[in-house]
Amino acid sequence: MNHYKEIEAELHEAAVTAKTTPSELKKKIESMLEEIKALHSENDKLKSKMANDSLGDVMNQVQEVKGVKLLAAEVAGADMNGLRNLGDQLKDKLGDGVIVLASVADGKVSLMATVTDSAQKKGAHAGNLIKAIAGLVGGGGGGRPNMAQAGGKNPAGVESALKKAAEVVAEQIK
Repeated sequence: MNHYKEIEAELHEAAVTAKTTPSELKKKIESMLEEIKALHSENDKLKSKMANDSLGDVMNQVQEVKGVKLLAAEVAGADMNGLRNLGDQLKDKLGDGVIVLASVADGKVSLMATVTDSAQKKGAHAGNLIKAIAGLVGGGGGGRPNMAQAGGKNPAGVESALKKAAEVVAEQIK
């Protein structure tokens, strides 16, 4: 009996914490979970917008390497998911070419490369590109010919990694 009294007391305490009654506790928890899900979604959208805004007009940073457009840029405080989304958006703007994005958040570096079909046909390979530059940020990674990612622990190496991306793309293009 004491065990059931303790459970009932905990149930009442949980209901008070959730600002509801024990009989409505399940509905309240479901409602809170929905709200959390909506807030996470909104948070992701805001992060993506901030990453986009922090880039400004990056199209003026596009360089041409052996006839292939390359955009290598740093994005402030974006996570890997944000970099992938941004890479997709920039790929639409760039048309054809290679995009390499780097971001530093909480002392960790995220790198992402995406390569369009036409750039792949000329020899560009995102996985090999990421492998070649990830060491400069103290990390490693890889991926497919069209998209690859890496992580690292050396934010000081971001600038060199982005510069080396042009050299690697030049070596890849036939």
